[in-house]
Amino acid sequence: MDETAKPRNYDGATGGWGSLKGMVRVERDAKASPAALRTLAEQNKPEGYMCSSCAWAKPPNPHVAEFCENGAKATVWDLTSERCTPAFFSAHTVAELAAWSDHDLEMAGRLTEPMRYDAKTDRYVPVSWDEAFAAIGRTLQRLEPKSVTFYASGKAALEPSYLYGVFARMYGHNNLPDSSNMCHETTSVGLTKVIGSPVGTCTFDDLSHCDAIFYLGQNPGTNSPRILHPLKDAVQRGCKIIAFNPLREKGLLEFVDPQNPWQMTLGKPTKIAHQFLQVRPGGDIAALMGVCKRVLEREAREGNVLDRTFLDEHCTGETDFVAEAEATGWPEIERVSGLTRAELEAAGDVYAEANNVIGIYGMGLTQQVHGSQAIGMLVNLLLLRGNIGRQGAGCQPIRGHSNVQGQRTVGISEKPELVPLDKLREIFGFDPPTEKGHTTVEFLEAVLDGSAKGFIGLGGNLARAVPDQSRIHPAWRDLELTVHIATRLNRTHLLPGNESYILPCLVRAEEDMQETGPQTVTIEDSFSHIYGSVGRREPASPDLKSELAIVAAIANATLPHHPLWHWEEWTGDYGKVRDLIARTYPDEFHDLSARMHTPGGFYRGNPAHDRIWKTQSGKAEFTVPDTLSTNAIKDAAGRYTLVTLRSNDQFNTTVYGHSDRLRGLEGSRMIVLMNPFDIAQAGLEEGALVQLETDSEDGIKRIVRGLAVTPYDIPCGSLAGYFPELNPLVPLDHHDRLSKTPAAKGIPVQIRPG
Repeated sequence: MDETAKPRNYDGATGGWGSLKGMVRVERDAKASPAALRTLAEQNKPEGYMCSSCAWAKPPNPHVAEFCENGAKATVWDLTSERCTPAFFSAHTVAELAAWSDHDLEMAGRLTEPMRYDAKTDRYVPVSWDEAFAAIGRTLQRLEPKSVTFYASGKAALEPSYLYGVFARMYGHNNLPDSSNMCHETTSVGLTKVIGSPVGTCTFDDLSHCDAIFYLGQNPGTNSPRILHPLKDAVQRGCKIIAFNPLREKGLLEFVDPQNPWQMTLGKPTKIAHQFLQVRPGGDIAALMGVCKRVLEREAREGNVLDRTFLDEHCTGETDFVAEAEATGWPEIERVSGLTRAELEAAGDVYAEANNVIGIYGMGLTQQVHGSQAIGMLVNLLLLRGNIGRQGAGCQPIRGHSNVQGQRTVGISEKPELVPLDKLREIFGFDPPTEKGHTTVEFLEAVLDGSAKGFIGLGGNLARAVPDQSRIHPAWRDLELTVHIATRLNRTHLLPGNESYILPCLVRAEEDMQETGPQTVTIEDSFSHIYGSVGRREPASPDLKSELAIVAAIANATLPHHPLWHWEEWTGDYGKVRDLIARTYPDEFHDLSARMHTPGGFYRGNPAHDRIWKTQSGKAEFTVPDTLSTNAIKDAAGRYTLVTLRSNDQFNTTVYGHSDRLRGLEGSRMIVLMNPFDIAQAGLEEGALVQLETDSEDGIKRIVRGLAVTPYDIPCGSLAGYFPELNPLVPLDHHDRLSKTPAAKGIPVQIRPG
């Protein structure tokens, strides 16, 4: 029994020399071409290359180096000099490659030629582009369209994404899930329910005018480091940041600006969080209820705390919510949140005394069984003082992939009611299907029951990112067709269907040369701003095609001739695709090509930002949660709540290396973080190997073995470990009740020996 285990910790601040060393190490391992430095110099700048990592804003007046550690890692990873050629596939069977780690698969380098799976040899073999397109088209013609799913990873730009969605509907289905289904679909559903907007209400400028930020369930140091610059600036002008998170993440504690010579040498780190509240996993609804309760107590005692004019004019449901808050006792709030009344009252005082407040959140809220209700509670708090729809205030999710929000905007959606089908009918002369398509969870259910027959992946590594992998992966191989538009080899490619193709594409940083010359693509950030992106690097192989060219060629090989469908013309000139986007969405995208290089991007608008509420009631809606527990996990003997995490050397399923510097963790990813008290109580030792088993009642065994116990500052009764290694523990039906987003931030598990 280890009663003295010292929690792992990183002694430095976020950013600083550690950030620079991390970039250099990954650049060395990736063996990036020298031209990568030129790409970094123009990254996230007007008429430059827009980062392919996260969806953070690109400011109108960029720094000399407008990239962060993880953005630099993504760029050098894309521009590696290593190549995954047909000779590589000839030397390795799929069964052999399946035993490789995710990191080692990607280290094989950039894919160079289209490949077809040969079942007899269990190898991928070369195939010409024309042969691949023709074969894929024939199979799609044979399959029932509704049995095929078109998935998008969130990386492809607006132009290929728009055509991908149009192609799916011309083919005959709305099965268009994207990576949002795995992370922020809870936002799309939850925010829409209460304020009528599926996206955040802030613009980048709002961060310069807020007096307080309530920051929940998001780790900026690892997932979106460029946000640390405006957070630092906000703190230095007096803004108070209240952070809620189960782990005391360094990005929310202190930051050294790598672009500030004084701070890098003689200066001190900037303290980020005014107050850090180490909430229990799943305790966010309770914590927010406590903050609201304090604000309401001050209103009752002092008056003039609530924005009465805003509430009367713009809101509904306030009376029911206030009654619920007043009736909810502090002991239950403290028990579920893991926080004290004094802590929550202090946070409530900050909120009540701030003129302008922004609520920022990430997947700590969205990947929960009651994530939509947690978002509703954050909105409740913001509505009390009118903190939505004015300068320096709003509700702002931090999105993951660089164009995941933009893909939804231009029609990558399984919900036909969110797509202007009348415009598609008018522009393209066909009747779009109106039946709802698959979410990612529903696609996986179809894989299990055998009704799914085909899968096309526009980027991503979906099979590695999904829940319940011990059930999903064997069934995935029963698909009749799997097609992967990809830049590097990943684990999903190693689950080939009866027919399987890997179609290698350009990365965004590479020059996209078509018939009319080099092309520009566009993307949307988390603030609903649109940017043009120009790739200038030489492609990794002369045989690569762009994502748009591949989508258009598959469509051309699949669909009948139609006088209004000009796939080759659209491939030759992306400006014509932007014209189609503008015709389909004229309010948001008029003059798209003319505006796309606007410094800081152009704002496509958001009704909630202007206090126009597209809800059923026509007003912003207070909601009454039916639970204080976001994760719906009840306390039981031997039961822990598991949270999955990304490391500092990781972006989604891409693992750049084995350093999780900001948590003081190095080496193997097969670890489980555990409170030292819990380690002692369980009779374990630091470094002991254990297995985690999902604590569910469905009779299905879900086990991950070989995890090393690692002491960490995490609330008692909680565990943490890495995504995607621990995804097999997430039951497929363990998801947000409204959006079906997998609840990977709150998994009930038991610890077993071994």
